[in-house]
Amino acid sequence: MPARLGAGFRWLLASAWVTNLGDGVAAAAGPLLVASLTQDAFLVSLAALLRWAPPLLFGLWAGVLSDRLDRRRIVMVADGVRAVVLAVLVAALAAGVLSVAGALVGLGLLATAEVFADNTVATLTPTLVGRDDLVVANARLQTGFITLNQLVGPPVGAALFAAGRVWPFVAETVLVVAGVLLVWRIVLPAPGRVARSGGVGRDIVEGFRWTVRHAAVRTLALTILVFNVTFGAAWSVLVLYAARQLGLGAVGFGLLTTVSALGGLVGTGMYGWLTRRVSLGNVMRAGLVIETLTHLVLAVTRSAWVASAVFFVFGAHAFIWGTTSVTVRQRAVPEHLQGRVGSVNTVCTFGGLVAGSVLGGVLADRFGVAAPFWFAFVGSAVFVVVLWRELTRIAHADEALAAG
Repeated sequence: MPARLGAGFRWLLASAWVTNLGDGVAAAAGPLLVASLTQDAFLVSLAALLRWAPPLLFGLWAGVLSDRLDRRRIVMVADGVRAVVLAVLVAALAAGVLSVAGALVGLGLLATAEVFADNTVATLTPTLVGRDDLVVANARLQTGFITLNQLVGPPVGAALFAAGRVWPFVAETVLVVAGVLLVWRIVLPAPGRVARSGGVGRDIVEGFRWTVRHAAVRTLALTILVFNVTFGAAWSVLVLYAARQLGLGAVGFGLLTTVSALGGLVGTGMYGWLTRRVSLGNVMRAGLVIETLTHLVLAVTRSAWVASAVFFVFGAHAFIWGTTSVTVRQRAVPEHLQGRVGSVNTVCTFGGLVAGSVLGGVLADRFGVAAPFWFAFVGSAVFVVVLWRELTRIAHADEALAAG
């Protein structure tokens, strides 16, 4: 890592990577734990719902807190709560007294605490790193997410669970505690965090109002919302699509996710080279075209090999787009609004995914598993045409802010 990013960001990055590994372990072990405690399909599905609901329910509150209080302490407290919940789960499992209700409550609490930690980590980065280095810093954070959370963590979690139900949660406890200790080493630059007064509702409204009034950030939030509706519609039936249209079994379905993560790793390797040669506006334009064509190719192909190649490219695009959009937002938003504007984007992200998932299920049930992909292609294509001219303005929102 470039030395100019500083010791504070190194501690933050180390904490993020360590906790991402723990989150990846939990992503596999949590549903496996619930499935080992009950055969009720509805209860098993709640394990997935409890990972989606907290960002919608608590994302805005997390944004307010990160703008009001000491951000380093928020991360430490949130991860400390996770460590306590995990310790209780480990003790209950070891004693053989954990019920399915207890497991679901524990998973819900873990996901809720993660919302506060993740939102605040995103606000710490522009505090610790200069604006010209945000691209590099966010790329390093995203590398850890893809490698440890998506690629390494889930198989490790599944393997530990096979060795004994308690072991993945012991491992996650150790990793989360390590994350707390690493964040504790961070020293925030002066003047630090200043507590805010007034109502929480007023602060939430202020975050929404700033987002709506800033043309570039408003368009970026709208893009995230719309493209997560189309993405959620298609990906909500991915397991059925893999089986019925591609003829893949459970192992093949899992490999699609792995191929996508590998594409993300390639995206991490080429990101610095790409952004030195291509403007962020054109990077965003290319990314939305790739996502639109992804839906089209998956709608028409029945070849698992073609689909795998598409997933590989999509994985690279997802990393590049995610890193770019976060960087653009961090550069444009004033420091005291980073948490709240970031939480608006969180609500747009998960609101779009939830709405898209419902839509995808209805379309697949009535018209077949390819229908959500056709919907995603048409919806994405229309939005790209409408948004095309605005993308360069989005990418240079930080310049407009500096000029103002």
